[in-house]
Amino acid sequence: MSHPHPELSAPHDLPEGGLRITPLGGLGEVGRNMTVFEYDGRLLIVDCGVLFPEDHHPGVDLILPDFESIRDRLDQVEALVLTHGHEDHIGATPYLLRERGDIPLVGSELTLALLGSKLREHRLRETVHHVVKEGDTITFGPFDLEFVAVNHSIPDALAVAIRTGAGLVLHTGDFKMDQLPLDGRITDLNAFARLGDEGVDLFMTDSTNAEVPGFTTTEKSIGPVLDSVFHKSRDQRIIVACFASHIHRVQQVLDAAVAHGRKVAYVGRSMVRNMAIAKELGYLKVPPGVIVDAKELADLAPHKQVLISTGSQGEPLSALSRIAQRNHNFVHIEEGDTVVLASSLIPGNENAVYRVINGLARWGANVVHKGNALVHVSGHASAGELLYCYNIVKPKNVLPIHGEIRHMRANAALARETGVENVVIAEDGVVVDLIDGKAEIAGKVPCGYVFVDGTSVGDITESSLKDRRILGEEGFISVIVVVDSQSGKVVSGPEIHARGFAEDDSTFDAIKKPIIDALDKAMAEGVNDSHQLQQSIRRVIGRWVSNKHRRRPMIVPVVIEA
Repeated sequence: MSHPHPELSAPHDLPEGGLRITPLGGLGEVGRNMTVFEYDGRLLIVDCGVLFPEDHHPGVDLILPDFESIRDRLDQVEALVLTHGHEDHIGATPYLLRERGDIPLVGSELTLALLGSKLREHRLRETVHHVVKEGDTITFGPFDLEFVAVNHSIPDALAVAIRTGAGLVLHTGDFKMDQLPLDGRITDLNAFARLGDEGVDLFMTDSTNAEVPGFTTTEKSIGPVLDSVFHKSRDQRIIVACFASHIHRVQQVLDAAVAHGRKVAYVGRSMVRNMAIAKELGYLKVPPGVIVDAKELADLAPHKQVLISTGSQGEPLSALSRIAQRNHNFVHIEEGDTVVLASSLIPGNENAVYRVINGLARWGANVVHKGNALVHVSGHASAGELLYCYNIVKPKNVLPIHGEIRHMRANAALARETGVENVVIAEDGVVVDLIDGKAEIAGKVPCGYVFVDGTSVGDITESSLKDRRILGEEGFISVIVVVDSQSGKVVSGPEIHARGFAEDDSTFDAIKKPIIDALDKAMAEGVNDSHQLQQSIRRVIGRWVSNKHRRRPMIVPVVIEA
């Protein structure tokens, strides 16, 4: 097995006839999926998604793939293929199109419709797009593409087979093998087998659930559970939170609402927008008269109400978080309301989700979630399904994708169990070359996190985030001192103020004299540079705060020369 290595250098030029695969996101994390394929001097991109920030990313809205390694080659990009419509696969596309606006977009009808509304939100013009479905083939430059139906937690997901002179690559996208899907569209194992018989040189497989034994539970199993929740909550309002793209789950909630004589309202801008698109394209079947405006819903008796909301991941500004904090404009949680969190926990979001659950419970809500009821099933293949696929496809080489390191390692172990001899484990930025039928690590390209903060993209650095974390966790101290550069003496101050730490300024009385002494000594020794004097202040007060209070606040000293 090949392993990534921190000492990897930049890859050499790609030999003629070789295929280069460079993951720019999604390998080593759950989200931010993006892979670049290079053959004969041309590029093909598969997916371009975002990663959602965690607690240690204060102030960050989104995290993008790092486009730097292809920025000066964007004119060589033949197309961007989008496997399905989730944010972690399409969300960064507007930012890529800002750099080159005419990249052809390829995806299923629903995927491109969801992306289209996102592009309009970013005020980007619609670029050339190619709507494809399972069984379709299309060629871009040296890349011959074939699309295969796979099921996932969003309709219209596709795997893509990529044929070049270097061989056949099968990229699963996110997938599972639900044998009883709500829309009747199963993962096309016949196509997987046919491609396997043709000879798959590299199989790139979704790793997210590789640690989970057996087979992923079917979506249909949730229907009876939701029906039971509705039955038990027959006198109270029901609020269901799920991803704004989980059309299957929304369909199940609509079906349950109709069966129990309730009206439904969507809460959250992305939920309203996505369900309108899904209904218009026929992916969501909505009986007449069921959907009402959220403000109108409040006029009905509680046992007639169902709200479908965003915010299942505890996002601070989402509808559900605002409901839990009782600061939503028109939805106010009441004693006895039932709230269903119909989603899984994305790694890193646990604390935020439990904060919302506790907030809802504080107001007397009955919170139903994956931990206490089967109200969500995964959209990813478990170990049993992955083994099945390896035996059908019989690949020569395997590159696990989409998941944290532990998920990819578990996936690699499954591939080896079925007899795959060459399994390559790579991470974001690690370049893999397929040459003469063998996949090997060829080097590494720079591949950091690109942070979106408000309107700024890429301006926030790890150093900036470290400062924000210190400010949020340890506090802030400012020290202002006026010195006479002629006499070398402190003539005013130090004036010390703090925020988020010992906010009673009298706390610092004990350290004022040591600061003056340190400055007098430094100036007596000929130090008159204000930066060096500021460093003296920082050392004295930093040592004192650390010893006395066991804290490390941000210290901003200011020396003014009089």
